[in-house]
Amino acid sequence: MRYRFLVETYETEIIKVLSVWSMFDDADLRGRPRSDDPRGRSLLEHMVHQSVSEDLWFKTMLGIQVTENPLPAEETRLAFLRAYARNSRLRLTALSTKDEAWWEGEARFFDVRRTRLWIMTRRLTHTAHHRGQQTALLRMLKHDLHSTYGPTADTGGLMLNHAPTIYAYPDESVLLEEEERARRKAPLPGRGLHPVTERPEKV
Repeated sequence: MRYRFLVETYETEIIKVLSVWSMFDDADLRGRPRSDDPRGRSLLEHMVHQSVSEDLWFKTMLGIQVTENPLPAEETRLAFLRAYARNSRLRLTALSTKDEAWWEGEARFFDVRRTRLWIMTRRLTHTAHHRGQQTALLRMLKHDLHSTYGPTADTGGLMLNHAPTIYAYPDESVLLEEEERARRKAPLPGRGLHPVTERPEKV
């Protein structure tokens, strides 16, 4: 199928969302970029937004409804991980059945009409945008970062210095199992001998 790449990309987005949430601790749930500024979303608010926004887009724009309520009954980090994993997998299964005519057909996107191809692409970038905010929040909360796309400062620095990509967990099932138990993530080597940014400060 010509548009299989969108389904496959959504599948990778699911694990990236879960992986970033797994890098936070339970105590971080209500932490903001600045504690005195309510404009910056907390982790809890990010998880609520991701869950509700994705459910709304799929339901109203793509005609795919998988749940009556995308939010967990108990708003804990682990409960959000479980609920998002379950609901997104059901959406993935539904997307996998769609043919090219469905993808090329139009649907309402707020007050205009767009192809479902366009809407799905916009959904993927919307999720990536918020995930970037969350990784910045992780740094503000002084957490180490595993990979979501490529190397981080904690996996060895810059790709041009051959720093490795190290994911916290090998797959979604291990992530969910470990987050419920010991949270044994892949070890991080740290920064190494090379600069971890393109323009490091001279000391």
